[in-house]
Amino acid sequence: MNTSDFKSLLDMEAPLLFDTNEAKNHWWRKVKNTPTYQPFLDEIQMEGKRLLQEKEPELSYSLFKLFEENGSRVEYEKVYFEKRRRLTTFAIMVLLEPDNIVYREELENCIWSICNEYSWCLPAHLLHSNETSTNIHYSLHTPMIQQYSIDLFAAETAFSLAEILKLTEDSLSPLICKRIYEEIYKRIFSSFIRTTFKWETETHNWAAVCAGSIGAAAFHLIDDQEELAIILEKVLPAMDCYLSGFNKDGFCLEGYGYWQYGFGYYVYFADLLKKRTLGKLDLFASEKIHQIAFFQQRCFLEDHLVVNFSDAVPTASVYLGLSHYLSQIYGDVEVPRQELRAKYTDDHCSRWAPAIRNLLWFDENAEEKAWGSGTFYSKDSGWMISRYHEPTGSFSFAAKGGHNDEPHNHNDLGHFILQGNQEVFLKDLGSGLYNKDYFGEKRYTFVGNGSQGHSVPIINHQYQVEGESHFARILQADAGEEVDFFELDLVKAYEVDTLSSLIRKFSWVKKNLPKLVLEDTYTFTEQPVLIIERLIVPSLLITEEEDGVVLEGKSRVRILYDKRQLYLDVKKFEFINHSGVTEEHLALDFTVLHPVKNCKVELVFQFE
Repeated sequence: MNTSDFKSLLDMEAPLLFDTNEAKNHWWRKVKNTPTYQPFLDEIQMEGKRLLQEKEPELSYSLFKLFEENGSRVEYEKVYFEKRRRLTTFAIMVLLEPDNIVYREELENCIWSICNEYSWCLPAHLLHSNETSTNIHYSLHTPMIQQYSIDLFAAETAFSLAEILKLTEDSLSPLICKRIYEEIYKRIFSSFIRTTFKWETETHNWAAVCAGSIGAAAFHLIDDQEELAIILEKVLPAMDCYLSGFNKDGFCLEGYGYWQYGFGYYVYFADLLKKRTLGKLDLFASEKIHQIAFFQQRCFLEDHLVVNFSDAVPTASVYLGLSHYLSQIYGDVEVPRQELRAKYTDDHCSRWAPAIRNLLWFDENAEEKAWGSGTFYSKDSGWMISRYHEPTGSFSFAAKGGHNDEPHNHNDLGHFILQGNQEVFLKDLGSGLYNKDYFGEKRYTFVGNGSQGHSVPIINHQYQVEGESHFARILQADAGEEVDFFELDLVKAYEVDTLSSLIRKFSWVKKNLPKLVLEDTYTFTEQPVLIIERLIVPSLLITEEEDGVVLEGKSRVRILYDKRQLYLDVKKFEFINHSGVTEEHLALDFTVLHPVKNCKVELVFQFE
């Protein structure tokens, strides 16, 4: 579609959030007096009171230069996101208490401070940018045009400020409103139409978040039909690129957190687009979007535990607003229990868009449902997830194929997770602490990213190798009433010249207390030097028995194996998680005592 096509579809008078200002004020008065909203409002009001006692933080040059000097992100980002927390919180408090002068002044000061920031981008995203270049080329005879970078957070900031302006402009100073317009036009809209950014053709969350945020801000601020159409002409292809990163089954290879993030911003934009075009442009109409919307109810293991392959964290909360909205669009998208909802302060980035929609889109009449039993297999993505409930508890198993160049990739072909009664016994470490090296050449030296930190074999001292040419081939994937089978050919995961075949087979037996049977069958052209079956487990109590070992936490899993074939060595190691907290874990290394050309290893995991 071109600019004229978009112009013909746009209704510039169509309401986006509320039909009228009176309707907006009525809704907020109603929410304040509706009991089902009180848990949400209590959290926001408590945070508002806390922030009133804190001084407005400053993004100093000393913080800005830390990433370039030592690769650390956390110091700058802590202050940056605290400022966004103030923005989001004080904006909602102004809507809840429009006569409270203190909250209005704090909101105005926060907006003014954000508008004064050197860049709305994070330093980690400004390498080789205009903002970090020290070249000086100025002339009185040449018009000065500042080219601004746009990353996830610059685009989100524009979305936040634009929407806050439209919701609170009857309370804000006209000068504050003017600054918002000026900064968004200067930093975002002008840069976007003059430049082609790399993220516009990415197939992951960046395309949806950046383009969706810019499009959303444009809906709120741009009154000229042609100018809005120009923006949309660039936004929609980026959204298509984002969708191309999904297979038709809708599984998100980046993990649940990035589904919630990237697809969330896709939905926020698509909702505004549908309203502005009176339904003539409906991005929800495709079956692929329908399948992507299913991912949430498929990827949870039990309660807050999720399948956390790639850069995902082991536990997650749901955005109830997003969940309720999707269930209204698609009647078969399940609404999770309210106990699983994300608390207001759970998002360390304090994003405005999901926070406000957790209120605007909350449906007090939504029919909630617990995660049920079921097996979910994705042929295209190479994932199998199985949940099993029986009288003694809830159990789940997940394993993955795919390839080793996926979004937020880990070298983890054949890796698996095993959970019982809300306790993970065989685990995925998930995303580590982000820094410069984490996304650089040293990425796979981090224990959570390389195969050394996953439950996969080590062969002749070699780990798996990164790259799309290193992949798993699915040989069998059957979901039965009592047994699920998942069989993979992993030979391409390694660069071991003498390895001619490696077949990994999982048999997930769903009867009474379930068990998982893992069989690895190796074929070599020469006698192998070393075969280690590595398992990654939490720091649990381990007890040796005659026919195996027992992992004991709140419940127990017995691992049965042939001690004449395998020698167990338990190794402790540390992992710095995404929040910067050091965790202690165990690597259970089952070494094949007498490796031969044709070798079969079996491990049986039995819940007790």
